[in-house]
Amino acid sequence: MVEKLFWKDQYMKAFDATIVAADGGIELDRTAFYPTGGGQPCDVGTLTVDGSRINIIDVRKDGDRIIHLPEKEVSLAPGLAVKGEIDWNRRYAHMKYHTLLHIVDGVVEKYYGGKVTGGQIYQDRARMDFDIPMMDKQKADEIAAKAQAVIDEKHAVSQKFLSVDEAAAIPNLSRTLPGNELLKKLETIRVIDIEGFDMQLDGGTHVSNTSEIGRIRLESYESRGAHNKRVVFVIGL
Repeated sequence: MVEKLFWKDQYMKAFDATIVAADGGIELDRTAFYPTGGGQPCDVGTLTVDGSRINIIDVRKDGDRIIHLPEKEVSLAPGLAVKGEIDWNRRYAHMKYHTLLHIVDGVVEKYYGGKVTGGQIYQDRARMDFDIPMMDKQKADEIAAKAQAVIDEKHAVSQKFLSVDEAAAIPNLSRTLPGNELLKKLETIRVIDIEGFDMQLDGGTHVSNTSEIGRIRLESYESRGAHNKRVVFVIGL
């Protein structure tokens, strides 16, 4: 099974690895490239093999496999050593927005009795859909203000790996139907702990302290039906 370096060190920018397969995509024995999943886009970057740089434009999961897709078709043999480097600016933006969405989710859960129905991370923004009784623009502004307060409190953010029994003892660890189904299948549960505020099942990458997010702004609020409201946040004023 591939070693997930993006979990071992979420700030890792470069790494060494060995090619294990290169048929329809490049598989490595270890990788810092995060594959698309959980609303977080994949990392992009380069792999250097024998002095030649290969642009990686997409990274996907296939069961326990992680497939790195090159910009152009390449011919590589298993066993070759490679040096990988991710696009750090893109990755760090995803980390900040992912942690922001966890904070917003926690605010919705704690103060508004609502539930998140969807979300997506981009390099320059993040959106979240949720169902909150009597939701309106004023409440959206309140959610943004409460999220900013959590950011400014400088909470440490850490990852933990729990057993199934440990995870079952924590209420609301997963707040989506896909997450609940995933909990039934996993033997080890990875969670992101915004210490002193919120803990959630998660497979993505995050900053180590909420203060890294900085200032946020509610860019838009949209009603998409009685039980589906959408907010879009941007980082930076």
